[in-house]
Amino acid sequence: MSSLSSSDIRSLVVGTVETAADVIGDAAVANRWDKPSALEGMTVGALCAHLVRAAGATIAYLDRTPTDRQPDDELLTPVTYFRAAVEAPIHDQIKDVSADEAAIGQQAMAAKCRRLAADLASRFADEPEDRLLMALGGRMLTLDDFCRTRLIEVLLHIDDLVASTGVARPALDLRGPLEVIEICVGIGIDRHGVWGMLEALARAERSEHNVFPIF
Repeated sequence: MSSLSSSDIRSLVVGTVETAADVIGDAAVANRWDKPSALEGMTVGALCAHLVRAAGATIAYLDRTPTDRQPDDELLTPVTYFRAAVEAPIHDQIKDVSADEAAIGQQAMAAKCRRLAADLASRFADEPEDRLLMALGGRMLTLDDFCRTRLIEVLLHIDDLVASTGVARPALDLRGPLEVIEICVGIGIDRHGVWGMLEALARAERSEHNVFPIF
């Protein structure tokens, strides 16, 4: 389990979204805005739009979740959230929405991402450590665990942008990728068991499980 504090997790999200804004604003991204990205069915512009929307979901979910709302079921974790999200039938819709939102252009999208980072920093300062929010189908998880899912979304889509455009890999606070790696290992264990994950990591030559990619 992560040893990072609530303030650490939230500041990591803000810093990672700021980094994403720098990447989106790079000339290499502008030059390929309407070209296919590394994600099938998405242009580079649509990929940027999806990244910004995924990060901005934090504020959208906070706005729609009453502060006194209590969970009806067991809270989601980052692992169970992503297991459910990957199986949700919304991916074609995401592509269509992202394509539409990319129409504002590269510079406007970079500015939007930078404003989002500032809005997140302001909003996080007002939210208590035990804040809950509703996500998939009304299921609830802590704000900090949802922030962990945003680290996965933003960091992996930054990597997709690097692969799509040749933009230089940005310097990162290593705590962010380490959070992502921990969650990905958790997803692998959830899907394939502890022994399956151990073999995939250290004894791939005899692994019986197709563990990677995690999702």
